[in-house]
Amino acid sequence: MGKIACVFPGQGSQAVGMGKSLHDSYEIARDTFVQIDNVAGQDLSTMCFQGAEADLKRTINTQPTILAASLAAWAAFQQQSGITPDYVAGHSLGEITALVAAGALSIADAVRLVQKRATLMENCDKGAMTAVLAMPKETLEIVCKDASTDEEIVVIANLNTRDQLVISGNPEAVARAGALVKERGGKAIPLPVGGAFHSPLMSPAAREFETALSKCTFKDASCPVVQNVDAEPKTSGDALKATLAKQMESPVRWVEIVERLASLGVDTIIEIGPGKVLTGLIKKIDKNIQLINVSDSDSLKAAVDQLKQVAV
Repeated sequence: MGKIACVFPGQGSQAVGMGKSLHDSYEIARDTFVQIDNVAGQDLSTMCFQGAEADLKRTINTQPTILAASLAAWAAFQQQSGITPDYVAGHSLGEITALVAAGALSIADAVRLVQKRATLMENCDKGAMTAVLAMPKETLEIVCKDASTDEEIVVIANLNTRDQLVISGNPEAVARAGALVKERGGKAIPLPVGGAFHSPLMSPAAREFETALSKCTFKDASCPVVQNVDAEPKTSGDALKATLAKQMESPVRWVEIVERLASLGVDTIIEIGPGKVLTGLIKKIDKNIQLINVSDSDSLKAAVDQLKQVAV
């Protein structure tokens, strides 16, 4: 068996009921939810377990609830499997969960950071994002350049797979880019968000987030964290903190993260948290990687059994 990486999902993986079966089955998951609720000063666990769906879809609620469900799953997985990953990573919001998993950030600081991040993203200036399919990154970069002006910009914000990218920017520029994508043979799907996440338009919010970061203590990580901004593994607390400060205004390099993990000898990736979004993306990036998912009590039991068989 090669090396193992654990990865954690971001916004878009939320679902009513997330984390409930783990909460009901494992005391450590219950304790994690209680701790997070206390720090957050709100009942995030009830929002996870019983909706309403419309509330869960609001960024200000989505991000803290996904963090809570992911950290509860991580606690239960650690206890039941005894596995210590060689690397961790997370998609956008999920990077903060990964920092907790690597021991670089406390749960309390993570909750406060995510609440601040979610508030900033919920209240940011108007922007737009569009998913782009069936268009290479190099072609889409040209489209973004052609659609941008001195006043209105559009950039690539997410590189989820080689064929699934996301653009972000001023609404008018994003609309122009979407039209050019269709003209040039790709497919453009506007996303239901009101901000230009992971673009330079997030720079004012990123500076506010950096102020919040300055109040948090980052320790050196117990295993390398492969970060979104540069897809580079790091353990230094100072380096992890400095790179996280740039994340909100920088693209999510998920393809490069998966490729980097593979180059480091990772042959098994365990997605921990609600949904299977990252599992689906990784399948499209590298078919040779064994994928395991931990999102509820049944999948946790299956994951532990599978890992025991692999280790034999």
